[in-house]
Amino acid sequence: MEAFFGGRGHKPFHGRQVLKWIHKHGVTDFAAMTDLGKRLRTELETVAEVRTPEIVIDQQSRDGTHKWLLELDCGNRIETVFIPEEGRNTLCVSSQVGCALDCRFCSTAQQGFNRNLSVAEIIGQVWVAVRQKPDHPLTNVVMMGMGEPLANFDNVVRAMSLMQDDLAYGLSKYRVTLSTAGIVPALRRLREVSDVSLAVSLHAPNDALRDELVPINRKYPLGELLPACRAFIAGDRRRKVTFEYVMLDGVNDSDTQARELVRLLRDLPAKLNLIPFNPFPGSGYRTSPPERVEAFRQVLMGSGILAVTRKTRGEDIDAACGQLVGRVQDRSRRHLRILAESRLVAC
Repeated sequence: MEAFFGGRGHKPFHGRQVLKWIHKHGVTDFAAMTDLGKRLRTELETVAEVRTPEIVIDQQSRDGTHKWLLELDCGNRIETVFIPEEGRNTLCVSSQVGCALDCRFCSTAQQGFNRNLSVAEIIGQVWVAVRQKPDHPLTNVVMMGMGEPLANFDNVVRAMSLMQDDLAYGLSKYRVTLSTAGIVPALRRLREVSDVSLAVSLHAPNDALRDELVPINRKYPLGELLPACRAFIAGDRRRKVTFEYVMLDGVNDSDTQARELVRLLRDLPAKLNLIPFNPFPGSGYRTSPPERVEAFRQVLMGSGILAVTRKTRGEDIDAACGQLVGRVQDRSRRHLRILAESRLVAC
């Protein structure tokens, strides 16, 4: 913003003023930016615009969760989810149109992949949520929507910086969380440029099973991922890595696997989020029974690992974990492969 104004022969500090008007005050009309000179406002109206994402579907769950379907160019659409809780209001933000990682239990991945979101399209989701929910101040952002954030590294980092900027949304580094399936080189690079909180999609206690559930593990196995996680939080005693673990009936939910998970994470400051699987057509998986999830959690807790069973939110509007699909013009052609596979199984 400062470069934009400086390049037009104006004082760079006008960039900070406009940034504050757009993000902190939600103003998109240059004429209303009253601390700018009249000539500058008139010039801006001729050379620039502030375009916000278009809401095409607005859904609210019985539990208060809110989901917006946002229109992008070329017919692509993404989903953003607002989750109100006592003492906190969390926004789940997308980073890509679709996802290229092909995790087997995630309906987003089954839609295929089109492209990365721009910085504007990422931060625009925050802008929309703050304006749509004026009575519910935003306290947390999680980069856990559609896509793999570290596969869109530069745009995601810039957008997260805006989330933390005092001229924009002013969120603490402990209240902006990036979730990754484990692109290790990008995770190591992230530590050098950002100090947000880290969540890792784990879902298995060993490489053999994780290779199946989270295919990126074949390239970056646990022996590389966990040291990178440890390095990311080094030097900050307040920090833990949050590991996401979707509970799949008969797949990754046994007591034996819980004990294996304890051995895997024993020397790493960690918190486990146990997530009931949210079924979708053709997934081939079932949700672990509540009593099995609790038994799994007790094994972890008994060994000194903090484990929490996440309450499913927004399931009735397909806004729960792993259910975000939007509308993706799939350039990866994955949806065609999946359809062909399903027809072979049916035969």
